[in-house]
Amino acid sequence: MIDLRGIKKIYANGDIQVAALSGVDLHVGASEFVSIMGPSGSGKSTMMNILGCLDTPTEGEYFLDGTDVAKASGDDLAVIRNRKIGFVFQGFNLLARTTAVENVELPMLYAGMGGKERRARAIAALESVGLGSRIHHRPKELSGGQQQRVAIARALVTNPSIILADEPTGNLDSRSSEEVMAIFQRLHASGNTIIIVTHEPDIAQFTQRIVRFRDGHIEGDEIVENQRQAHAHVIEEEGAAK
Repeated sequence: MIDLRGIKKIYANGDIQVAALSGVDLHVGASEFVSIMGPSGSGKSTMMNILGCLDTPTEGEYFLDGTDVAKASGDDLAVIRNRKIGFVFQGFNLLARTTAVENVELPMLYAGMGGKERRARAIAALESVGLGSRIHHRPKELSGGQQQRVAIARALVTNPSIILADEPTGNLDSRSSEEVMAIFQRLHASGNTIIIVTHEPDIAQFTQRIVRFRDGHIEGDEIVENQRQAHAHVIEEEGAAK
């Protein structure tokens, strides 16, 4: 699914060049659930931007689903992002004046999908994350955990090849964090490829594999021996109530 070979990313700061990534090789197979960890400045955020086709490497090859996207044009990257990648961010990135279902419809709107199919798929995605009874609520009417579930539904609705989540539990309490990770575990069990960036070791334990970055290199790549199983109490309660 993901194959990176000799990825380098160098930023120019005046006459000084800073290497954010220094020849990284990384392979993520289809249906893997991977977390990326590392201290500030380790290169993990740069790696996430490259994985998500939000940025291109200075050197190296990046094969996404068999296609080399490392040197793709900006327009081609936009198409790839819309078709193959679902994003979940720490800050939710929801439109404040727009309802949950309208927020979830946005990727399909950009793809030119018709209104009837768009609405049906958005509702189904919200139901899959336990928010079928809140489709017309605006973000301010939802808890932080519910807003993140809207963001996950939006990431899912185009059936992407991979889901990338950048600190998806960073703004949530422990209960909401576990609910979000329960959704990711369920998605992974259904065959989705998921990569999350997190600074929280307990969150990384919900994944199958931890890749550790330091100083622009991968310093560790380990299988999680005792993977934690998350429980979605609130989602289950909402589903029962519905």
